[in-house]
Amino acid sequence: MFDKYLIDAATLRNIGPAEAPTGFAFEARLGYYRGLGLSMIEKLDVSIDGEPLPREAVRFDEGKGPLTLDQMETAYDRRWPFGAPATILVDREGGFPSGEHALALLQQLRVSYLPFPSINTDSKTVSL
Repeated sequence: MFDKYLIDAATLRNIGPAEAPTGFAFEARLGYYRGLGLSMIEKLDVSIDGEPLPREAVRFDEGKGPLTLDQMETAYDRRWPFGAPATILVDREGGFPSGEHALALLQQLRVSYLPFPSINTDSKTVSL
């Protein structure tokens, strides 16, 4: 339902020194119509041109400081409100590749009243 709003392509940027980026970041929104506790986010998979990036390279920041995906599993006191942007940070030598590329995000969410995970995906062609 909200999948097309997950990635905010206008916020894509490299992070680290301009001459040698250490990764990239972009803003994302939750694909569920209510906010969720961060511990209920089971997956945040990022890929470029269909190539998945390692889980260990992805961090999440809803405004209270970045967490690894492993740390999010026990972040019981932190939430991602519906409609609020959060920053997805990805460690990747050289940052985001130059030229146009498909950036994709998959969110797998554990929703208390669903007997299956809620899976939301978005892919956008972006460039820096």
